[in-house]
Amino acid sequence: MNANDRPAFDRYNHSDNNRRKNSMYELAYPGPIAASAEFSSLPMIVALEGYADAGQAISQVSSHLLQALDSTPVATFNVDELIDYRARRPSVTLDHSRVAGREKLNLVLHLVKDTNDSPFLILTGPEPDLKWESFGKAVTELAQRCSVERVVTLYSAPMTVPHTRPLVVSAHASDPSFIKDFHSWGARMIIPGSAALDIELKLKEAGLETVGLTAHVPHYIAASDYPEATRALLEAAGKLTDRSIPVGALDADVERMQRQLADQVDDNPEIATVVNALEQQYDLESERQRQRKESNLLEPGQDIPTGEELGAEFEAFLAEMSDGSGETTEGGEE
Repeated sequence: MNANDRPAFDRYNHSDNNRRKNSMYELAYPGPIAASAEFSSLPMIVALEGYADAGQAISQVSSHLLQALDSTPVATFNVDELIDYRARRPSVTLDHSRVAGREKLNLVLHLVKDTNDSPFLILTGPEPDLKWESFGKAVTELAQRCSVERVVTLYSAPMTVPHTRPLVVSAHASDPSFIKDFHSWGARMIIPGSAALDIELKLKEAGLETVGLTAHVPHYIAASDYPEATRALLEAAGKLTDRSIPVGALDADVERMQRQLADQVDDNPEIATVVNALEQQYDLESERQRQRKESNLLEPGQDIPTGEELGAEFEAFLAEMSDGSGETTEGGEE
Protein backbone atom coordinates (compact mmCIF):
# COMPACT_ATOMS: atom_id res chain seq x y z
CA MET A 1 0.00 0.00 0.00
CA ASN A 2 1.48 3.35 -1.02
CA ALA A 3 1.14 6.62 0.89
CA ASN A 4 -1.86 7.78 -1.11
CA ASP A 5 -3.81 4.60 -0.23
CA ARG A 6 -3.49 5.13 3.53
CA PRO A 7 -6.42 6.48 5.55
CA ALA A 8 -6.43 10.25 5.82
CA PHE A 9 -5.24 10.39 9.43
CA ASP A 10 -2.70 7.63 8.75
CA ARG A 11 -1.20 9.78 5.99
CA TYR A 12 -1.02 12.72 8.38
CA ASN A 13 0.80 10.72 11.06
CA HIS A 14 3.31 9.51 8.47
CA SER A 15 3.83 12.82 6.72
CA ASP A 16 7.26 14.32 6.28
CA ASN A 17 6.50 16.95 8.94
CA ASN A 18 5.28 19.51 6.43
CA ARG A 19 2.78 20.34 9.15
CA ARG A 20 3.73 20.67 12.80
CA LYS A 21 1.96 18.07 14.95
CA ASN A 22 -0.62 19.64 17.28
CA SER A 23 0.28 18.63 20.84
CA MET A 24 -3.21 19.40 22.12
CA TYR A 25 -4.65 16.17 20.71
CA GLU A 26 -3.54 12.73 19.59
CA LEU A 27 -4.95 11.23 16.42
CA ALA A 28 -6.22 7.66 16.47
CA TYR A 29 -3.97 5.17 14.71
CA PRO A 30 -4.91 3.80 12.31
CA GLY A 31 -7.28 6.62 11.52
CA PRO A 32 -10.97 5.76 11.03
CA ILE A 33 -11.56 8.39 8.35
CA ALA A 34 -10.84 6.79 4.99
CA ALA A 35 -9.94 8.83 1.93
CA SER A 36 -13.16 7.95 0.13
CA ALA A 37 -16.26 9.68 -1.18
CA GLU A 38 -18.22 8.29 1.78
CA PHE A 39 -16.45 10.76 4.04
CA SER A 40 -16.13 13.64 1.60
CA SER A 41 -18.40 15.82 3.73
CA LEU A 42 -19.14 15.14 7.40
CA PRO A 43 -21.39 17.00 9.81
CA MET A 44 -20.13 17.49 13.35
CA ILE A 45 -21.99 17.75 16.65
CA VAL A 46 -20.33 19.50 19.60
CA ALA A 47 -21.64 18.37 22.99
CA LEU A 48 -19.41 19.79 25.73
CA GLU A 49 -20.57 19.32 29.31
CA GLY A 50 -20.30 21.85 32.09
CA TYR A 51 -21.35 25.21 30.62
CA ALA A 52 -25.01 25.07 29.62
CA ASP A 53 -26.18 21.61 30.65
CA ALA A 54 -29.51 22.16 32.40
CA GLY A 55 -31.35 18.90 32.95
CA GLN A 56 -28.07 17.07 32.20
CA ALA A 57 -29.21 17.19 28.58
CA ILE A 58 -25.78 17.57 26.97
CA SER A 59 -24.12 14.78 28.95
CA GLN A 60 -27.13 12.54 28.21
CA VAL A 61 -26.92 13.34 24.49
CA SER A 62 -23.30 12.16 24.46
CA SER A 63 -24.04 9.00 26.44
CA HIS A 64 -27.07 8.15 24.30
CA LEU A 65 -25.28 8.55 20.97
CA LEU A 66 -22.19 6.58 21.99
CA GLN A 67 -24.26 3.78 23.50
CA ALA A 68 -26.92 3.55 20.80
CA LEU A 69 -24.68 3.83 17.74
CA ASP A 70 -21.36 2.43 16.56
CA SER A 71 -18.50 4.85 17.25
CA THR A 72 -14.74 5.04 16.84
CA PRO A 73 -12.33 7.60 18.36
CA VAL A 74 -10.81 10.01 15.86
CA ALA A 75 -8.79 12.24 18.17
CA THR A 76 -8.25 12.41 21.93
CA PHE A 77 -7.42 15.73 23.57
CA ASN A 78 -4.77 16.12 26.26
CA VAL A 79 -6.96 17.02 29.25
CA ASP A 80 -3.89 17.88 31.36
CA GLU A 81 -3.53 20.98 29.17
CA LEU A 82 -7.20 21.91 29.33
CA ILE A 83 -8.66 20.99 32.73
CA ASP A 84 -8.16 22.75 36.07
CA TYR A 85 -8.39 19.74 38.38
CA ARG A 86 -8.82 21.88 41.50
CA ALA A 87 -11.89 23.54 39.99
CA ARG A 88 -13.25 20.26 38.60
CA ARG A 89 -12.01 17.59 40.98
CA PRO A 90 -12.41 14.06 39.58
CA SER A 91 -14.06 11.61 41.95
CA VAL A 92 -11.82 9.02 43.60
CA THR A 93 -12.99 5.57 44.74
CA LEU A 94 -11.89 4.23 48.11
CA ASP A 95 -12.41 0.47 48.45
CA HIS A 96 -11.90 -1.00 51.94
CA SER A 97 -9.53 1.79 52.94
CA ARG A 98 -7.56 1.60 49.70
CA VAL A 99 -7.51 4.01 46.78
CA ALA A 100 -9.01 1.89 44.03
CA GLY A 101 -9.42 4.29 41.13
CA ARG A 102 -10.10 7.77 39.81
CA GLU A 103 -12.69 9.14 37.42
CA LYS A 104 -11.27 9.61 33.95
CA LEU A 105 -11.98 12.91 32.21
CA ASN A 106 -12.01 12.27 28.48
CA LEU A 107 -12.38 14.87 25.73
CA VAL A 108 -12.72 12.95 22.47
CA LEU A 109 -13.78 13.47 18.87
CA HIS A 110 -15.66 10.35 17.70
CA LEU A 111 -16.74 9.08 14.31
CA VAL A 112 -20.31 7.74 14.62
CA LYS A 113 -22.55 5.85 12.18
CA ASP A 114 -26.29 6.63 12.30
CA THR A 115 -29.02 4.00 11.85
CA ASN A 116 -28.59 4.24 8.07
CA ASP A 117 -24.79 3.81 8.33
CA SER A 118 -24.24 7.48 7.46
CA PRO A 119 -21.23 8.91 9.32
CA PHE A 120 -20.96 12.03 11.45
CA LEU A 121 -18.58 13.36 14.09
CA ILE A 122 -19.31 14.22 17.71
CA LEU A 123 -17.03 16.01 20.16
CA THR A 124 -17.78 14.93 23.74
CA GLY A 125 -16.38 15.58 27.19
CA PRO A 126 -16.02 18.34 29.77
CA GLU A 127 -15.72 21.95 28.68
CA PRO A 128 -12.05 22.97 28.96
CA ASP A 129 -11.17 25.32 31.81
CA LEU A 130 -7.98 26.53 30.12
CA LYS A 131 -6.57 27.47 26.71
CA TRP A 132 -9.85 28.17 24.94
CA GLU A 133 -8.03 29.95 22.11
CA SER A 134 -5.77 26.97 21.37
CA PHE A 135 -8.58 24.49 21.88
CA GLY A 136 -10.84 26.31 19.42
CA LYS A 137 -8.06 26.38 16.83
CA ALA A 138 -7.44 22.66 17.34
CA VAL A 139 -11.12 21.77 16.87
CA THR A 140 -11.24 23.93 13.74
CA GLU A 141 -8.13 22.21 12.42
CA LEU A 142 -9.69 18.78 12.97
CA ALA A 143 -12.94 19.87 11.34
CA GLN A 144 -11.08 21.05 8.25
CA ARG A 145 -9.04 17.84 8.03
CA CYS A 146 -12.22 15.79 8.23
CA SER A 147 -13.92 17.84 5.48
CA VAL A 148 -16.63 19.06 7.85
CA GLU A 149 -19.06 21.56 6.34
CA ARG A 150 -21.63 22.05 9.11
CA VAL A 151 -21.18 22.01 12.89
CA VAL A 152 -24.13 21.84 15.29
CA THR A 153 -23.36 22.83 18.88
CA LEU A 154 -25.71 21.82 21.69
CA TYR A 155 -26.67 23.79 24.80
CA SER A 156 -29.35 23.43 27.47
CA ALA A 157 -30.37 26.40 29.60
CA PRO A 158 -32.72 26.88 32.58
CA MET A 159 -35.67 29.03 31.54
CA THR A 160 -38.87 30.32 33.14
CA VAL A 161 -41.03 27.85 31.21
CA PRO A 162 -43.48 25.19 32.44
CA HIS A 163 -43.02 21.45 31.96
CA THR A 164 -46.66 21.23 30.85
CA ARG A 165 -46.02 22.94 27.51
CA PRO A 166 -43.99 21.78 24.47
CA LEU A 167 -40.26 22.12 25.03
CA VAL A 168 -38.75 24.95 23.00
CA VAL A 169 -35.42 24.64 21.18
CA SER A 170 -34.05 28.01 20.15
CA ALA A 171 -31.31 28.39 17.58
CA HIS A 172 -28.66 30.75 16.30
CA ALA A 173 -26.60 30.24 13.16
CA SER A 174 -24.02 31.68 10.80
CA ASP A 175 -26.82 31.87 8.21
CA PRO A 176 -30.41 32.61 9.36
CA SER A 177 -31.84 30.39 6.62
CA PHE A 178 -30.52 27.31 8.45
CA ILE A 179 -32.85 27.87 11.41
CA LYS A 180 -36.10 29.15 9.91
CA ASP A 181 -37.98 26.27 11.59
CA PHE A 182 -36.66 27.09 15.07
CA HIS A 183 -37.31 29.81 17.61
CA SER A 184 -34.71 32.56 17.31
CA TRP A 185 -33.89 35.77 19.12
CA GLY A 186 -34.63 39.06 17.38
CA ALA A 187 -32.53 41.24 19.66
CA ARG A 188 -28.84 41.80 20.34
CA MET A 189 -27.69 40.04 23.52
CA ILE A 190 -24.48 39.71 25.50
CA ILE A 191 -24.12 36.39 27.32
CA PRO A 192 -21.31 34.68 29.28
CA GLY A 193 -18.76 33.07 27.02
CA SER A 194 -17.88 29.40 26.76
CA ALA A 195 -15.41 27.15 24.97
CA ALA A 196 -18.22 25.90 22.73
CA LEU A 197 -19.24 29.43 21.71
CA ASP A 198 -15.57 30.20 21.04
CA ILE A 199 -15.42 27.14 18.77
CA GLU A 200 -18.51 28.37 16.89
CA LEU A 201 -16.86 31.72 16.27
CA LYS A 202 -13.61 30.20 14.99
CA LEU A 203 -15.43 27.73 12.74
CA LYS A 204 -17.52 30.53 11.26
CA GLU A 205 -14.37 32.59 10.61
CA ALA A 206 -12.91 29.53 8.85
CA GLY A 207 -15.88 29.43 6.48
CA LEU A 208 -17.82 26.51 8.00
CA GLU A 209 -21.58 26.52 8.59
CA THR A 210 -22.41 26.74 12.29
CA VAL A 211 -25.66 26.23 14.18
CA GLY A 212 -26.22 26.45 17.93
CA LEU A 213 -29.23 24.74 19.53
CA THR A 214 -30.44 25.54 23.05
CA ALA A 215 -33.07 23.48 24.85
CA HIS A 216 -35.26 25.53 27.21
CA VAL A 217 -35.48 23.51 30.43
CA PRO A 218 -37.90 24.50 33.24
CA HIS A 219 -35.70 26.22 35.80
CA TYR A 220 -37.16 24.23 38.70
CA ILE A 221 -35.98 20.94 37.16
CA ALA A 222 -32.61 22.15 35.81
CA ALA A 223 -30.54 20.34 38.46
CA SER A 224 -32.11 16.94 37.69
CA ASP A 225 -32.18 14.75 34.62
CA TYR A 226 -34.72 16.05 32.10
CA PRO A 227 -34.83 13.50 29.25
CA GLU A 228 -37.31 15.58 27.24
CA ALA A 229 -34.53 18.12 26.60
CA THR A 230 -32.18 15.33 25.55
CA ARG A 231 -34.73 13.97 23.09
CA ALA A 232 -35.52 17.41 21.67
CA LEU A 233 -31.83 18.21 21.07
CA LEU A 234 -31.20 14.84 19.41
CA GLU A 235 -34.18 15.29 17.08
CA ALA A 236 -33.13 18.83 16.16
CA ALA A 237 -29.49 17.84 15.64
CA GLY A 238 -30.55 14.92 13.45
CA LYS A 239 -32.65 17.24 11.30
CA LEU A 240 -29.87 19.80 10.86
CA THR A 241 -27.20 17.18 10.09
CA ASP A 242 -29.48 15.02 7.93
CA ARG A 243 -28.71 11.99 10.10
CA SER A 244 -31.07 9.33 11.46
CA ILE A 245 -30.65 9.36 15.23
CA PRO A 246 -32.66 6.89 17.35
CA VAL A 247 -34.61 8.51 20.20
CA GLY A 248 -37.29 5.91 20.96
CA ALA A 249 -35.39 4.59 23.96
CA LEU A 250 -35.91 7.95 25.67
CA ASP A 251 -39.72 7.91 25.45
CA ALA A 252 -40.20 5.86 28.61
CA ASP A 253 -37.89 8.20 30.57
CA VAL A 254 -39.79 11.25 29.29
CA GLU A 255 -43.13 9.77 30.34
CA ARG A 256 -41.78 8.77 33.75
CA MET A 257 -40.47 12.28 34.43
CA GLN A 258 -43.76 13.86 33.33
CA ARG A 259 -45.69 11.60 35.72
CA GLN A 260 -43.40 12.50 38.60
CA LEU A 261 -43.77 16.21 37.92
CA ALA A 262 -47.56 15.90 37.61
CA ASP A 263 -47.70 14.14 40.98
CA GLN A 264 -45.66 16.91 42.62
CA VAL A 265 -47.93 19.59 41.18
CA ASP A 266 -51.04 17.75 42.40
CA ASP A 267 -49.59 17.32 45.89
CA ASN A 268 -48.30 20.88 46.36
CA PRO A 269 -50.62 23.89 45.77
CA GLU A 270 -47.67 26.31 45.87
CA ILE A 271 -45.95 24.49 43.02
CA ALA A 272 -49.24 24.39 41.13
CA THR A 273 -49.58 28.16 41.43
CA VAL A 274 -46.08 28.72 40.05
CA VAL A 275 -46.64 26.32 37.15
CA ASN A 276 -49.98 27.97 36.33
CA ALA A 277 -48.32 31.40 36.18
CA LEU A 278 -45.60 30.03 33.89
CA GLU A 279 -48.24 28.49 31.63
CA GLN A 280 -49.96 31.86 31.21
CA GLN A 281 -46.63 33.55 30.45
CA TYR A 282 -45.72 30.81 27.95
CA ASP A 283 -49.09 31.04 26.17
CA LEU A 284 -48.88 34.82 25.87
CA GLU A 285 -45.38 34.65 24.42
CA SER A 286 -46.40 31.88 22.01
CA GLU A 287 -49.28 34.00 20.73
CA ARG A 288 -47.00 36.99 20.34
CA GLN A 289 -44.51 34.92 18.33
CA ARG A 290 -47.32 33.55 16.14
CA GLN A 291 -48.61 37.03 15.33
CA ARG A 292 -45.10 38.27 14.60
CA LYS A 293 -44.51 35.45 12.10
CA GLU A 294 -47.86 36.00 10.41
CA SER A 295 -47.19 39.70 10.01
CA ASN A 296 -43.76 39.11 8.53
CA LEU A 297 -44.18 38.56 4.78
CA LEU A 298 -40.49 37.80 4.26
CA GLU A 299 -38.82 34.49 4.91
CA PRO A 300 -35.85 34.51 7.34
CA GLY A 301 -32.84 35.90 5.51
CA GLN A 302 -34.92 37.12 2.54
CA ASP A 303 -34.09 40.65 1.35
CA ILE A 304 -36.63 43.34 0.63
CA PRO A 305 -37.04 43.45 -3.18
CA THR A 306 -35.72 46.50 -5.03
CA GLY A 307 -37.91 48.95 -6.97
CA GLU A 308 -36.73 47.43 -10.25
CA GLU A 309 -37.66 43.92 -9.06
CA LEU A 310 -41.10 45.07 -7.92
CA GLY A 311 -41.65 46.86 -11.26
CA ALA A 312 -40.68 43.75 -13.21
CA GLU A 313 -43.05 41.60 -11.15
CA PHE A 314 -45.88 44.09 -11.68
CA GLU A 315 -45.31 44.21 -15.45
CA ALA A 316 -45.31 40.41 -15.60
CA PHE A 317 -48.57 40.34 -13.65
CA LEU A 318 -50.23 42.85 -16.04
CA ALA A 319 -49.01 40.88 -19.06
CA GLU A 320 -50.50 37.69 -17.63
CA MET A 321 -53.84 39.41 -16.92
CA SER A 322 -54.09 40.82 -20.45
CA ASP A 323 -53.30 37.48 -22.10
CA GLY A 324 -56.19 35.53 -23.73
CA SER A 325 -59.50 35.50 -21.85
CA GLY A 326 -58.02 37.75 -19.15
CA GLU A 327 -57.78 40.70 -21.59
CA THR A 328 -58.76 44.01 -19.96
CA THR A 329 -60.11 47.29 -21.30
CA GLU A 330 -59.01 50.79 -20.45
CA GLY A 331 -61.78 50.99 -17.89
CA GLY A 332 -60.48 47.92 -16.16
CA GLU A 333 -63.49 45.72 -17.10
CA GLU A 334 -63.31 42.60 -19.25
